[in-house]
Amino acid sequence: MTPIHTLIEQHQAGDTEPGSGERLQALGRAVLRLEADAVTRLAERLGPSFSEACRYMLACRGRVIVTGMGKSGHIGSKIAATLASTGTPAFFVHPGEASHGDLGMITADDVIVALSNSGETDEITALLPLIKRLGVPLIALTGRPGSTLAEAATAHLDVGVEQEACPLGLAPTASTTATLAAGDALAVALLDSRGFTAEDFARSHPGGKLGRRLLLRIEDVMQTGERIPRVRPGTALRDALLEISRKGLGMTAIVDAEARVLGIFTDGDLRRTLDSGADIHHTAIEAVMTPGPHNASPELLAAEAAERMERHRINALLVTDAEQRLVGALNMHDLLRAGVV
Repeated sequence: MTPIHTLIEQHQAGDTEPGSGERLQALGRAVLRLEADAVTRLAERLGPSFSEACRYMLACRGRVIVTGMGKSGHIGSKIAATLASTGTPAFFVHPGEASHGDLGMITADDVIVALSNSGETDEITALLPLIKRLGVPLIALTGRPGSTLAEAATAHLDVGVEQEACPLGLAPTASTTATLAAGDALAVALLDSRGFTAEDFARSHPGGKLGRRLLLRIEDVMQTGERIPRVRPGTALRDALLEISRKGLGMTAIVDAEARVLGIFTDGDLRRTLDSGADIHHTAIEAVMTPGPHNASPELLAAEAAERMERHRINALLVTDAEQRLVGALNMHDLLRAGVV
């Protein structure tokens, strides 16, 4: 692998003074190329041990316990979070705390994933006798296949890199990137094996935009009861306009005595009606309404309602039951407030 200083020289131009714009950009490009190369090499040597690690994690009846010290610990926390959000129950345990009581979090039904680039991290190797006593599978991600941790592991993934992106060769950079990528590979392989779906992901992220798009239904965001704008046939256009103004949805439904929807009258309809010279005091609403308006069922996903409104270029939607009775109404502002769009 090309040393990082050589990469810097190959990809820089002009001023080479430390701190100059060209040198900073060259260094940034060199780091990205080096780390990308480290991940590419990791992919090329992925083999049966990866499948073995996945099988242990799939068979786990408890939790996947991820542990690591220092920078490996930070990467381990992210791997645990990714596993947990993609269908594999997992959490992170600090190895230093584990030997002072937190090892009690681990049960015989769990699987341990230990991260250590050297494979000799004292806080982790100190746990090996206790892990062996528990009899739980140990999956190790190290940069040294012959290390103490690798030799003790039930399954070992070699995440070693030829060099760090740090010019001093000291700060964990390429090695932590490779370990993180290996963790993502495990999580995605397990996700696929479990048949994990977008809906499953949303249930783990109810507060996120994806969760709202996949979980929220029209009935969760629609206006109901007295907040629904509605008038009966025979209502003067003037009174229908007052209903629109009171309810603030930019439209009103026209319904019969059984609350079945006959039509809709919107702000757009009002502009067209005024252009035609209609008398708002004497014109009946059914004479200017739009019959057979777009509607939706309460069980429809709110995201689908948004898509339908955008497709038909409308700003409001009536919600009806199976008998076409009016049960709710919503407009784009309701969807915006719910975070669906």
